[in-house]
Amino acid sequence: MDQSQFSDLLTVQADKFELLRQEVKKVIVGQDRLLHSMLTAITTGGHILLEGVPGLAKTLAVKTLAQALGLQFQRISFTPDLLPADVIGTMIYSPKDGTFSSKKGPVFTNLLLADEINRAPAKVQSALLEAMQERQVTIGNTTYPLPDPFLVMATQNPIEQQGTYPLPEAQIDRFMLKCKVGYPTREEERIIMNRFTRAQNNSVNSVITSDDINSMRQILDQVYCDEKLGDYILDIVFATREPEKHGLDIKHQIEYGASPRGTLFLNLAARANALLHGRAYATPQDVKEVAYDVLRHRVTLTYEAEAEEVSSEDIISLILGEIPVP
Repeated sequence: MDQSQFSDLLTVQADKFELLRQEVKKVIVGQDRLLHSMLTAITTGGHILLEGVPGLAKTLAVKTLAQALGLQFQRISFTPDLLPADVIGTMIYSPKDGTFSSKKGPVFTNLLLADEINRAPAKVQSALLEAMQERQVTIGNTTYPLPDPFLVMATQNPIEQQGTYPLPEAQIDRFMLKCKVGYPTREEERIIMNRFTRAQNNSVNSVITSDDINSMRQILDQVYCDEKLGDYILDIVFATREPEKHGLDIKHQIEYGASPRGTLFLNLAARANALLHGRAYATPQDVKEVAYDVLRHRVTLTYEAEAEEVSSEDIISLILGEIPVP
């Protein structure tokens, strides 16, 4: 593929991204950063964890995006009495012929909304592990591949901890992005009030197909990441593990640094960020823009840091401010 052909493809993809944004905005007001992060997840095939107080349209945003993408959508409301079989499926016995057959669960879909994921026990949360990492599910003795594309978009409420179960570290690390959803501005909330307090049709049309998503991912492979930018990504990740080697006195505040998945996802997300902006190459600014979403759930703090009211975002800000930009 020569440069002119690639430029034409970038233009076509930019038009599709804009069409998708406009379709979602028929329902969702504001939340531009959230939408951008969800498009990053769609483009890269990564899973996303949305954290925010109730009423910020987290669930509505995921459902609306699924409609605009024309993907099969399933929602699971996680509760303390949920069983793994309610997520992945189970074996059903037939008295008529004395045989067992597999009944597939709601995980067999393109876009799975795991609503209030931290309300389910660890064994139910862990039932998603194989699905999220391997894109397959084992029921009985048979392994079934999941539909392509397959993404998990999970939500959790940070302010109500009674009756919740913290996600296992192994599962948190499988989420490519963790996005914090904030309150709308006064003007955005005025639009929300005017739009949703009257009966009106806010239907969303399917503007993107599965083939379009596969094309986006093929084009993502062509987005250039310079060797120096790769070194910059490695410096950021290693600064979360060995901060003293980068002149940072924060070792006492970090229990565990980012895993190698942090490196992979920083690279992918930075290139996807460039693609969403219509560029054929990633820059250090792309890395900085995605660093918080990629790393905030991968930097585990010590009790000392929590006592000092230091957040993972504070650590990431300090690292980004100290690591030299190529």
